[in-house]
Amino acid sequence: MLTAKKLSFLSTYENIFFALLGGIIFLFSKNYGMFWDNVLFGSKMGNQLYYNSIFNWTIPDNFDPGHPPFLGFLLAIFWKVFGYKLWVSHLLMLPFVIGFFYQLYNFIGSYFHKKQRLLLGFLIILADPTLATSFVLVNPEIIILFFFFLSINGILKQKIFLKFIGLFFLSIISYRSMLLFAGLFLFDILNNLYINKQKLKLFFKVKFLVFYFLASLPAFIFIVWRLATKGWLQTHPDSPWAGLWQFASPQIFFKNCVILVWRYLDFGRVFIFLFLLISIIIYGQKIFNSTKNKQLLLLSISSVIFIIIISLFATNTFGHRYFIVSYIGFTLLSVLVVFEFYKSKKIIFTLLFLGLLTGNLWIYPKDVSQGWDATLAHIPYHSLRIDAINYLDDRHIKIKNVATFFPNYNTLNTINLSGDTRSFSKFNGKNEYVFYATVYNISDEDLRKLNKNYIILKQFSNLNINITIYKLNKP
Repeated sequence: MLTAKKLSFLSTYENIFFALLGGIIFLFSKNYGMFWDNVLFGSKMGNQLYYNSIFNWTIPDNFDPGHPPFLGFLLAIFWKVFGYKLWVSHLLMLPFVIGFFYQLYNFIGSYFHKKQRLLLGFLIILADPTLATSFVLVNPEIIILFFFFLSINGILKQKIFLKFIGLFFLSIISYRSMLLFAGLFLFDILNNLYINKQKLKLFFKVKFLVFYFLASLPAFIFIVWRLATKGWLQTHPDSPWAGLWQFASPQIFFKNCVILVWRYLDFGRVFIFLFLLISIIIYGQKIFNSTKNKQLLLLSISSVIFIIIISLFATNTFGHRYFIVSYIGFTLLSVLVVFEFYKSKKIIFTLLFLGLLTGNLWIYPKDVSQGWDATLAHIPYHSLRIDAINYLDDRHIKIKNVATFFPNYNTLNTINLSGDTRSFSKFNGKNEYVFYATVYNISDEDLRKLNKNYIILKQFSNLNINITIYKLNKP
């Protein structure tokens, strides 16, 4: 049996491990530019606050997505204190990455008490490509994950202060974090009703309702403020995203259902869910006789249920990262099933672990859209992009004469915080030069124009990622 002294030593050792792991990730990724939606949520919104007022959260309508500029707010503060540098942006992520490791480890500790199994559960969860990608990008995802697991640990361990702090910040990071807040509220009720066998009337007590109301005050204040100052929450008639937030037709709803399943199975997670399906077929109800298993299943579904509902009924596309907390729950559930029901524990665990890791190698054909911000496969793009820009400069090809695609049609400064205000153009099929990368999900029509009307001037490659400079093939 572990003594108190040994437990203290292990705790110190683990904290050092989390700090070292976070530090290594920071050093590895500190030069990665802003990527995909984070160009907007991080750089553009952050620059707006940095160059104007940190506390004026009014974002110009032409790039206002409606969400609280929480990440931009934190970035602006860090830029003011440590300097306007890309590495400073990644430095902001570091405490949230380390904090997430700590909260995740504590969360897993609620289900495993043996240190070896706890560590194995920790490692296999970190192997998820979508989660791992959130460690290396400047993004709001890791901030959301930290406060989510701070909240859930507060719920599971009945630590009211931690629960309140987690929920309080979860209610202001983004609209999606607000939906996770609602999911935790639902989980708290269902967990106590069906897992802890408490009575329903407990949740109509003033103390319980006031607690959640106070924790949600940042969300209420922000929403009321936006409606009072702008009159709209997420889109307006002239918004670039106006057409994305409409009620889905039956055809779109069915398509969204297929995409939702794809998101859960993508990037190696198919092995996790295939294993769980086979286990249910073999062992049936026995799997859910365990209170821990039932609780994890409940958390995996209830925490994201409101995000799922909105995703299915809206015309807007939804990303893999929306469901990371659910992936974590199902992955941990699979680990519990492995150790509880199977004799070949090491073999099965190793196969599941390797299966998740292979998800970073999944590259779809060019005509199939891929969640590049949800896989480590995109990593070579960052250095290749710099090489390609240097090539254009060496050839004296003006950046403004080069067309490109999302998320690259921004000023160079917006992505790398380099101070370079030059900007690419949007592709129209007639541009003299084109900058195209594997990580751009372009339409079939644009892909056809590139193949038909352009010749390759230069190509940069690393692993499965390519950047191609095209030149218009003039007759």
